Amino acid sequence: MATVLSTSVDVCFNPQYSDTKKHSLFSKPSSLRQSRTRKLNISCSSTKQPKTLEEEPVTKTPSLSEQLKPLSATTLRQEQQTHVLSKPKSVWVNPTRPKRSVLSLQRQKRSAYSYNPQIKDLRAFAQKLNSSGFTEKSEFLALLDEIPHPPDRDNSLLVLNSLREWQKTHIFFDWVKAKNLFPMETIFYNVAMKSLRFGRQFQLIEAMALEMVEDGVELDNITYSTIITCAKRCNLYDKAIEWFERMYKTGLMPDEVTYSAILDVYSKSGKVEEVLSLYERAVATGWKPDAIAFSVLGKMFGEAGDYDGIRYVLQEMKSMDVKPNVVVYNTLLEAMGRAGKPGLARSLFNEMLESGLAPNEKTLTALVKIYGKARWAKDALQLWEEMKAKKWPMDFILYNTLLNMCADIGLEEEAERLFDDMKESGGCKPDSFSYTAMLNIYGSGGKAEKAMKLFEEMLEAGVQVNVMGCTCLVQCLGKAKRIDDLVSVFETSVQRGVKPDDRLCGCLLSVMALCESGEDAEKVMGCLGRANQKLVAFVKLVIDEKTEFETVKEEFKLVINGTQVEARRPFCNCLIDICRGKKQQERAHELLYLGTLFGLYPGLHNKTVKEWSLDVRSLSVGAAETALEEWMRTLANIVKRQEDLPEVFLAQTGTGTHRFSQGLANSFASHLEQLAAPFKPSDRAGVFVATKEDLVSWLESKFPPLVASQA
Repeated sequence: MATVLSTSVDVCFNPQYSDTKKHSLFSKPSSLRQSRTRKLNISCSSTKQPKTLEEEPVTKTPSLSEQLKPLSATTLRQEQQTHVLSKPKSVWVNPTRPKRSVLSLQRQKRSAYSYNPQIKDLRAFAQKLNSSGFTEKSEFLALLDEIPHPPDRDNSLLVLNSLREWQKTHIFFDWVKAKNLFPMETIFYNVAMKSLRFGRQFQLIEAMALEMVEDGVELDNITYSTIITCAKRCNLYDKAIEWFERMYKTGLMPDEVTYSAILDVYSKSGKVEEVLSLYERAVATGWKPDAIAFSVLGKMFGEAGDYDGIRYVLQEMKSMDVKPNVVVYNTLLEAMGRAGKPGLARSLFNEMLESGLAPNEKTLTALVKIYGKARWAKDALQLWEEMKAKKWPMDFILYNTLLNMCADIGLEEEAERLFDDMKESGGCKPDSFSYTAMLNIYGSGGKAEKAMKLFEEMLEAGVQVNVMGCTCLVQCLGKAKRIDDLVSVFETSVQRGVKPDDRLCGCLLSVMALCESGEDAEKVMGCLGRANQKLVAFVKLVIDEKTEFETVKEEFKLVINGTQVEARRPFCNCLIDICRGKKQQERAHELLYLGTLFGLYPGLHNKTVKEWSLDVRSLSVGAAETALEEWMRTLANIVKRQEDLPEVFLAQTGTGTHRFSQGLANSFASHLEQLAAPFKPSDRAGVFVATKEDLVSWLESKFPPLVASQA
């Protein structure tokens, strides 16, 4: 029995796809419409039978749109096709602001927008409330009763958000709450708190927050952020930290503003470790710090003078691709100045210019201060020329900073050019601080004529004289021995409202020490009497040889305790100079002892195994000479007792960095020559060295009376 195998194959044939290239070149456009689809049925069997060709009826011609469907629309699965062809939901993106780094902010939901025809009336009512002035709460409450529409939720929220003064916002909030027409939601508290924050009313804000907790109203991210930032503005750092920790316990994620604020709070509280811990914890949770946060970190490290911390901030910014703005650059420049890194500050400034940012007045002021502190006169003057060439903004503070830098370094000609440029500028006329800087320059250089001319110009221009300018001019005239002009300047300044301070009194004391005649000293003491009667009485007590030491000690303590800290040492120096000028050497030694006893001369003596040193850099000429003599007395006693001594002895006077500074070195060297002391100038400026052998030999031969008196 023969087995017959048969196979049937259906083949769909479409002429228009049979030869695409040929068809596209030669077929007419109408061929698309005339194309027919034929279905051929081919049957095959193992036995030799004739093949049959059977034609199917013509199907419906597809439309052009069906034929031109995209391949993706016909081959993808149905669910994919729906996703591809459906129009995606449009999301507006603001290109000027970065995408929020915090994704799960718990803020109140915005209600759907709906047109309120009462908006015009309510805004007019809010404007009326803003322009109203009231002395009592009842007057404002009477105005609230005139609201044109019922105070429902939307109307009340609109008026609340339109009020400007925090007092009115608080009264209106309480008024709406008392009506009890609807439940108070979180958004009402947030709007009221933000208004109170402008008025720095933290107590009221905290009371509202506690009320929300008690009433079961949810505190969202905005609520906590407002509380924390208000506490920061009111310098209530403990409260800010307390509410931040409370926020963290609730599970809410802080936003950029809250993180930056609390970092600043920790920084100002001196909690560096907490700042770094919070920063790392926040970054680990997905927070991307912004420029403000890095500015806070840079300021913190800068105030501590921590250069490694500043480098850490720069590296973090680069790793997170955060581009610094002008505020961040200003903060980092100030930090570099505190850390004593002028070279790195200059590199950072150049980096700022290369990034396309233009410096403002604060940027340039910070850089000038750094250059002035480092004595980089050349760089500072080049910066000034660049300011004028590029027309960078300059204000009073920047001009005065440049003048003060010139005064510190002693650049008289450059200061005069800058001062003239300031006069010619339209918006930055010289003020009291500008004239004071010039008086300081002329006073340091001993230019009494120029200083007096500038003082008269200052009076004619109607510029207010300040105590610092008066002090500089008094010092200049005192060194020039122009006592009559000094008295005239002092009286004119007092008549124009200058109140003498301890620094001016110290300056008058130093002039008294320079007076050669008793008449001039009396004139200066008359000026000092108008400033500080107790000080004049003490001076008379000190120069009286009959005054006992115990009396001097008690009065000295009273005078020093009533003097500002920074003026105490200059007072003692000047009193010693006055005593030495009157040939009262022992009284000068007593005053030096009292100054050391009350902590006015810390670090005067330093001892190591190899060397002993006397540091007189903070002393006046007379006080330094007295300290040297006292040191020699002490060493003479040590030699007599045959105690161990080091191999080297040093005396440090320092060297004035000011161009006009005379310093102690010359006067101290002259005094050493008068004593024939074996101290010789070393390779370091302002340092005198003596060996043990030379000093012991000199003490034994030159100061036997001192040794005997101390035995």
